[in-house]
Amino acid sequence: MESPFCPRDALQNDPAFRLIETFGYRVDSGILNLDRHLRRLERSAQFFGIALDRDATAEVLRDVQSAVDLRCRLTLAANGEVGLTTAPLAPASRRWNVSLAKQRVRSDDPWLRHKTTKRGLYDQVRASLPLGVDELLFLNERDEVCEGTITNLFVTLQNGQRVTPPLTSGLLPGVLRQCLLDQGELVEQVVTKQDLRQARGISLGNSLRGEIPSELHF
Repeated sequence: MESPFCPRDALQNDPAFRLIETFGYRVDSGILNLDRHLRRLERSAQFFGIALDRDATAEVLRDVQSAVDLRCRLTLAANGEVGLTTAPLAPASRRWNVSLAKQRVRSDDPWLRHKTTKRGLYDQVRASLPLGVDELLFLNERDEVCEGTITNLFVTLQNGQRVTPPLTSGLLPGVLRQCLLDQGELVEQVVTKQDLRQARGISLGNSLRGEIPSELHF
């Protein structure tokens, strides 16, 4: 019998481990969806048994100011240390070309539910995107579509309903995804390759970039 997954044990001998939140800073509106990002960070910190100092986090975030839009990366180490890096946010392509990854993920993989530095498969796939492809979507062991390397998936079905894969398929609970669910713009539903083929529309997105209209190439 396999040993049960123990979050704290998984961090042993990995000094580089960090929880991550990536979000945007806009000159005209400040940090986007900050409360949602902090709540997700707190949930992951609790899961892994990491102490999150709210005051230290707030102090770090108070320093975010810029005359240009930024990409912000907030990290939390296993010892509770908070870090922040920022960089100018480059404009995104107006439309992405998307395909399916050859590699599969497991729907029961607990790491998929948390944004961490332990994402070797995702980094590997993203670093080797085929020429002309902006994103690759993963399937799980049941042939369900899950998510992209850095994005959640949003599909407009033939009946006009907009859906996104459920967490049980194996994916990150993205902040943009949750915003759209809370606003009633999406419902959770298992998505298949056939759904993608017959879709009226496909978009990908995350909190940093928002929604990106996409075209799937099988």
